[in-house]
Amino acid sequence: MGTTIVEISIFMLVAASIAFAPLGYFIYVYTKKGESPFDHFEQNEEHGHSIIDELAEKAKEKLVH
Repeated sequence: MGTTIVEISIFMLVAASIAFAPLGYFIYVYTKKGESPFDHFEQNEEHGHSIIDELAEKAKEKLVH
């Protein structure tokens, strides 16, 4: 019984290491460069807004007024 728990624990540790390795590499690469990995996802005012953005703005204006 004790051996089975140890084997399952080791298997789970190996599986978790494999699953989270890409995330660890992603964080390592961006911290090494000194950049934030999510800067390019922020919407810049120079880009055109999507239809959803326009609908949200119209709904917000109607609720405020």
